[in-house]
Amino acid sequence: MGRFLTMSALSELLARHTRLDDASVGHLQRLVSEWQMLCDLSFADLLLWIPVADGVFLCAAQCRPTTAVTVYEHDLVGARIGGERSAGLRTAFTEQRIYRESGDDWDADVPVRRESIPVRVGGPGGRIVAVLGRDSSLVSGRGPSQLELSYVQSAADLALMVADGTFPGPDTEFEGSGPRVGDGMLRLDSDGAVLYASPNALSAYRRMGLKGNLVDLDLATLTQGLAKDPLAGRDLAAQLRRTIAEGVPASLEVEGGAAFMQMRALPLRPRDQALGALVLVQDITELRRRDRQIMSKDATIREIHHRVKNNLQTVAALLRMQARRVSLPEARQALEESMRRVSSIALVHETLSSAIDDEVAFDTVVDRVLVMLGDVAGADGRISVVRVGSFGDLPSELATPMIMVLTELVQNAIEHGFHDDDHGTVSVVGERAHGSLRVAVVDDGRGLPADFRLTANDRLGLQIVRTLVDAELHATLEVRARVDGKQGAVATFSFPIRPR
Repeated sequence: MGRFLTMSALSELLARHTRLDDASVGHLQRLVSEWQMLCDLSFADLLLWIPVADGVFLCAAQCRPTTAVTVYEHDLVGARIGGERSAGLRTAFTEQRIYRESGDDWDADVPVRRESIPVRVGGPGGRIVAVLGRDSSLVSGRGPSQLELSYVQSAADLALMVADGTFPGPDTEFEGSGPRVGDGMLRLDSDGAVLYASPNALSAYRRMGLKGNLVDLDLATLTQGLAKDPLAGRDLAAQLRRTIAEGVPASLEVEGGAAFMQMRALPLRPRDQALGALVLVQDITELRRRDRQIMSKDATIREIHHRVKNNLQTVAALLRMQARRVSLPEARQALEESMRRVSSIALVHETLSSAIDDEVAFDTVVDRVLVMLGDVAGADGRISVVRVGSFGDLPSELATPMIMVLTELVQNAIEHGFHDDDHGTVSVVGERAHGSLRVAVVDDGRGLPADFRLTANDRLGLQIVRTLVDAELHATLEVRARVDGKQGAVATFSFPIRPR
């Protein structure tokens, strides 16, 4: 079922076996991206054949129907045929017309009706570059229902447009996005009235509030009346009318009643005769309801981060005011350190409040925190604090402990690594590699005391760092003298960044 070839694989195959120009390759790519619709309407397998030698054709792509039993159990892409087997393809290619083989063929004990459709590029005056084989099984057991007759007639019109070079159009989107035939189909006449509506299409319209049947109703006017938003309904009706009058395809979405419906309108203009349009519809109510729930959840989370940020900034401001009123130097220093810790966490929540996902662009947060921490060194700027490398995006659950750890390590390096009249640099280094993040805080100060032991150190800042690194980041902190021949100290740890 579906396409058996990616666009890149089709391009490679065409480049290897043909000398088609970019326009022809692009047209064949668009055809393959759209042909599931033709395949389902035809109740038949589709095979794209390209000529590679005199009387020899190569199968470049294959599609199986979702509405009928496939003729071919195995993939034929890459297969070559010639001689009597390719007679129908040669006729369609050389005579530039749709050719249906007289009599039925047999494939793996299955009777098959084969039809060859020339693929034209550049409109009615263009050239034939390939042949579309339409092979249908004759053991389907289907009766001539109204649905089948409407499907087959629409498929015949599209086949003529393939031979004319007008289907698919140049504005066709790759990947065959949008509703499919089985989701719901409507056939419109040249005035926009509904000639036929499949049961699924009728069900979709009734969920939007339709009473009665669709047949003989003007679809544009009807849909406009059912639309919840009058302006959106008017625009949708105008696009539907444009599809019929000017032959411009349209992709539409409308909300009405308690339902959302996605629509795709394709003009039917075989032999330059405006017959109307083919409209595929799909009820996407549950999808849109789920999208709205996700958007509401994301908005709520961002609002929470925004309020937490505001509250933390208020706490930091109160601590700053209290520090200014305290005369005892040790108490003032403790309050200022607490203020910086709270402000660092507030920066993380500020970033999350404006993010569209649950990850933090951590370089931005680090840069802002380092500016704040640089003030600890004094107004004369004798100690510079810089970021080296990139931390990338971090999950929010890692961003908060990370910024706390960096705040404490940088603050510790500034306060204890330099004398009052020293000049130097504190570098915060981030290296992402192989799914992990290595972090280092390096200074060129006076270095560690001779008797320094991390496990025996009783400073509050280092105790906070050890706890966060071990419990939140699941890493091990190492603090040692620099080994690059320079004076100073370095604190390092690394941890895996697991994909969300």
